[in-house]
Amino acid sequence: MARLFVFSALALLLLSACCWAQEEEDLSVSELLERANMNLVRSVDEPNLREGDIAVDEEAERNADPCTSRGCKWGKSSDGKVYIPYYINRQFSSREKSIITRGLESFSSFSCIRFRPSRSSDRDWLSIESQNGCWSYVGRRGGKQVVSLSRQGCLYHGTVQHELLHALGFNHEQTRSDRDNHIRVLLQNVVSGMQHNFNKIATLNQGTPYDYNSVMQYHKYAFSKNNQPTMLPIPNPNVSFGNAKEMSRNDIARLNTLYKCCESLVTRSS
Repeated sequence: MARLFVFSALALLLLSACCWAQEEEDLSVSELLERANMNLVRSVDEPNLREGDIAVDEEAERNADPCTSRGCKWGKSSDGKVYIPYYINRQFSSREKSIITRGLESFSSFSCIRFRPSRSSDRDWLSIESQNGCWSYVGRRGGKQVVSLSRQGCLYHGTVQHELLHALGFNHEQTRSDRDNHIRVLLQNVVSGMQHNFNKIATLNQGTPYDYNSVMQYHKYAFSKNNQPTMLPIPNPNVSFGNAKEMSRNDIARLNTLYKCCESLVTRSS
């Protein structure tokens, strides 16, 4: 009887874990990020976060202009590729490392971005660590640059791509300079003190249209205090958005435009 009870309890535990994992797999990137970063207690040596997962050193950087206009893109090699060194912290298991590596390697299939393991001679590199939550700085900062992918809630293909896009210089879709033509922000539904997360930025949109399906677009209830929408599409409020689980075609197009990947391909083929 005791053995039967132990077996039943174990089976129930495994079933519960399976259902939880399946539930997380069904969530969009923005929902996963919000869940992973909810109610985090920041330590004194960790950066402040704006918009949920963008790391900033000082409060004054909340409304900073796009870093790419200040020269924080990663440099291009003579072969037309952009090689970005990275180091994956030993905190991660082999399975977790494979998820991160898959996200890193995905960029080589649609752009000139090449993430490669760091070397002792590298001056700038990404240090991928499991800190509190999922977050990244925007663009190249110089030296060791942390990208946090917490083992609790951040290890999904889309969230890896999302944080890497920040590191490459991209902000969230809902903060685009032309946001008000496509999204209506309902500040009355936003958690008190979180309104700054919806401030627009003078973004460089790379000639691409506003993309409701971008992996950088947050969902309609982001930062909601009352389970009411904080964002609604214009002109049709019923349009679905913020559901991406990986990079969209427009995400890829603006990445290739910013880093002039297509230009490199044309030059090399001519």
